[in-house]
Amino acid sequence: MKKFFTKISSFLMALIVLLSTFSFTIENHYCGDILVDSSLYGKADSCGMDVQQSSDSGECDLTQKNCCSNETLSINGQDDLKISFEKFNMEQQLFVVSFIYSYINLYEGLDSNIVPFKDYSSPLLVRDVQVLDQTFLI
Repeated sequence: MKKFFTKISSFLMALIVLLSTFSFTIENHYCGDILVDSSLYGKADSCGMDVQQSSDSGECDLTQKNCCSNETLSINGQDDLKISFEKFNMEQQLFVVSFIYSYINLYEGLDSNIVPFKDYSSPLLVRDVQVLDQTFLI
């Protein structure tokens, strides 16, 4: 269970780093108030107003030159993922240092392997009890 949780959490952290550095641009082409085309990576196709016949609605036709518009939405990701330690104030630096120190010492092993029964001798076997009683593990 612990390995499974570790794999899932490491995958999610890698995905968060990937998505935070990912940047993209969405370009939309509007003809009047109507969205004609939307493009994620390239130029949005125009509606072809120069080829279109004039409409009776009067909202958007050949006589109006500025009825079409392009909107661009740019989402920029992080360029630098390196966190500067100097941006922290003194209390935050103290917290980070004490947390790291306590976390490292949490998993520190013992200096020597302690055997609690090393001063005691094993009992003397006078006779083999299993053979005597004929009790064998199968």
